[in-house]
Amino acid sequence: MSGKSNMSKRYTLEFKRDAVALVRSSGRNVTEVAREFGVSPEGLRGWVKQAKVDRGEGVPGALTTAEKEELQRLRREDREQQQTIEILKKAAAFFAKETMK
Repeated sequence: MSGKSNMSKRYTLEFKRDAVALVRSSGRNVTEVAREFGVSPEGLRGWVKQAKVDRGEGVPGALTTAEKEELQRLRREDREQQQTIEILKKAAAFFAKETMK
């Protein structure tokens, strides 16, 4: 079994902004900056790409960070509401059966 974890490491927004800013301002490539910050080049490329989207420079239709966060929130709320609806249906069926006795 390898020592690698399936969980990705979480970085603060400030850390990501600093790494992206260094890529943009230093003229150094992503791999060099990633090595300096101790992150994967693929991860840093994703941060750079997302920063472009957030600045309005991404591909048409790409979601900004704020839009992604809102979508996650709405999906979570929808799941919670669906669970509540299922519980209420079961409760209604139970009470309807109880009143028939």
